[in-house]
Amino acid sequence: MDPKQLLKEHIAKTAKLSDNEFDEFFDCFKTKSYKKGAYIITAGERIDGEYFVLSGCIKTFYVNDNQKMFVLQFAMPSCWASDYSALYSGTRATISIGCITDTELLCLSHKDREDACKRFHQVEHFFRARMTNEYVASQKRLLSTMNNDVKYRYEELITLFPELYNMVPKRLIAAYLGVSRETLYRLNNS
Repeated sequence: MDPKQLLKEHIAKTAKLSDNEFDEFFDCFKTKSYKKGAYIITAGERIDGEYFVLSGCIKTFYVNDNQKMFVLQFAMPSCWASDYSALYSGTRATISIGCITDTELLCLSHKDREDACKRFHQVEHFFRARMTNEYVASQKRLLSTMNNDVKYRYEELITLFPELYNMVPKRLIAAYLGVSRETLYRLNNS
């Protein structure tokens, strides 16, 4: 699908922009392409944008001092990703974003986002609604992690996002669930 049309349909689910308003807003984005394995954000660097996935799949992840990876998010088409803590506070990134597959993104700088929110009330509404929904999803995931066993969480993930099973290496699904590859292997075979 055309990048402009994909973003327009995505925003239209939440906000009502005129064609002219959307065209002006779309002009704020830059298209970027990355190969499988490339990094979009690396922990420790300064960042100035957020990303809307047009095609492919990316992972947002954290690596602790013991070099253990924790996957925070898988982002597929029509998903957004960034290190929002670093973006909004102006600090260095603590998380990284890497490409699981070849990926095409729209990048929106923090300044352009803020300018668009000031100019168009519906853009501000869209971002507020999106961040609220993402916060609620994050809370649900945290509660599921605290209350449900790994088998339930795995089945829930695959039910919600069946395309992940064939697209994402199992070691990354294990890192998302917070378990070893061996544990995930046992779940698949039970």
